[in-house]
Amino acid sequence: MQKRRLRISLPLLFVITAPFSPIAEAQNLNFKIPPVKIPLTIKDQSVNITASALISQVSKDHDQNIFKLELTADLSELQQNMTALLSSQLDKDDRCGDRITITNATLVPADPAAIATVQLHYERWACAKVFGKQQSKRLVGGNAVIPIKLTPGINEDKSELRLVPEVGAIEADGSLGELLRSGALGATIQEKVQAAILNAMQKGTNLSATLPPAAQPYATIENAAFKNAGADRLIVVLDGQVRITKEQVQLLAKQVKERLGK
Repeated sequence: MQKRRLRISLPLLFVITAPFSPIAEAQNLNFKIPPVKIPLTIKDQSVNITASALISQVSKDHDQNIFKLELTADLSELQQNMTALLSSQLDKDDRCGDRITITNATLVPADPAAIATVQLHYERWACAKVFGKQQSKRLVGGNAVIPIKLTPGINEDKSELRLVPEVGAIEADGSLGELLRSGALGATIQEKVQAAILNAMQKGTNLSATLPPAAQPYATIENAAFKNAGADRLIVVLDGQVRITKEQVQLLAKQVKERLGK
């Protein structure tokens, strides 16, 4: 009789302990994605945006595991190179047209937005032939300070960061102020500043550059915000979701371990 009871108790023991196997535990894991340095080239200089992520399970619906995604990108190196970034896009030296020189540029947090402040020197020149010789004449010129508030958002397919610009109070010499406030010049500078900063940030927050392959196709972004990480160090935080199957959860766990060198 003792032998018979032993044969019955073994299967019962397996049924009780099976839910605590490593595969079942994986359903409750938080996956911490280690920092990845994403390189940018600004005026032949390498600049890094460092991105990391946390993937935390919030619920399970049939075969779908729903995870909260939080991706954080450190933009401090980009902040240190704002003048070079914007001068590479805006500096211009037309003999018979616009001449623009970015003298200084900064980017600081203003939670949940950020403020880009651009200092520039501008001149507009015209050319005309006088007695058969072409001569140039300066029409307008001066210095200006242009603050642009950048509010982060998400594009329509919930896959990429976007920025909404809003120009603040412009300080400028003489008639240059009118050109910047109401003319095409101001709109052009605003668009180029926004595009240069957005292009750099999109590269630094690209999901495929940070997330393991098992999560990349299934990740969406719901919200974005700039934050002050201390001493005006700017970070951008993207919040979203990852919806994957049980098998994909196991693959994700394996890929995270490989990144951690375990």
